[in-house]
Amino acid sequence: MAMRVLIVDDALFMRRMLADILKKEGFEICGEAENGKEGIDKYVELKPDVVTMDIVMPKMEEIDGVAAVREIIKRDPQAKIVIVSAMGQHALVVEAIQAGAKDFIVKPFQPSRVVEAIRRVAGE
Repeated sequence: MAMRVLIVDDALFMRRMLADILKKEGFEICGEAENGKEGIDKYVELKPDVVTMDIVMPKMEEIDGVAAVREIIKRDPQAKIVIVSAMGQHALVVEAIQAGAKDFIVKPFQPSRVVEAIRRVAGE
């Protein structure tokens, strides 16, 4: 059975790029969300194997990527979350890892690094 991935990113272009990389490697994209609040709701609804979480998204009800990681981990301590960050967001990445994220990938994406991070976090 294909590993199910939820992609959370405010940019449609980035969601499509991640989805294309992962689909080519046999992953199933079980859902997408464009902000932290929606990402939390979709996580609860879909129970994906792995989540990719953009770290910088417009805050909606005070929920950005790091807050969304905290909330998902609070609901499911076993959640497997991979942070998506741009260069120069080291402090936010550290904060997200401390909040419970398992790994991170950096934009612009290197497809092999994306797949490697997802597989490692999922325990494949």
